[in-house]
Amino acid sequence: MSVKQAVREQYQATVNLARGGNIHIPPEGWIRTVRKALGMSGAQLARRMGVTRARIAQAERAELDGGVTLKSMQAAAEAMGCRFVYAFVPPDDIETIILAQARKKARATVGAASRHMALEDQAVSDSRTEQEILRLMRELMYEMPPDFWQDK
Repeated sequence: MSVKQAVREQYQATVNLARGGNIHIPPEGWIRTVRKALGMSGAQLARRMGVTRARIAQAERAELDGGVTLKSMQAAAEAMGCRFVYAFVPPDDIETIILAQARKKARATVGAASRHMALEDQAVSDSRTEQEILRLMRELMYEMPPDFWQDK
């Protein structure tokens, strides 16, 4: 196996990981990585897109700098026979994120009330505090008040 073939196979492995849902931006960016995985030169991609080779180099740099447009990414993907996917991938399911925010807000609200009650010598038990946090969490998740995503 030639060095050129080994390098292309490494690029192919990187691209195939994304296909399985393991989406991490390659160090060289998606345009260059997929192009190299396909064994396609910048000039060949430029011809397929109907642009200059310089425009391909510019798009590859812009992708790394965070300045590439979605339209450019879409065009490059199509020219390479790929589908461009733009997505937000949460670390957990959405319900878990909402639950964590509700818990955070409920703890802050109940904690403030508990401090005031303790100052007036009316402190409640830890179990009663936890019950109130759970009750308030359910209420917040159901109502989703306008300030739900405000931390303060």
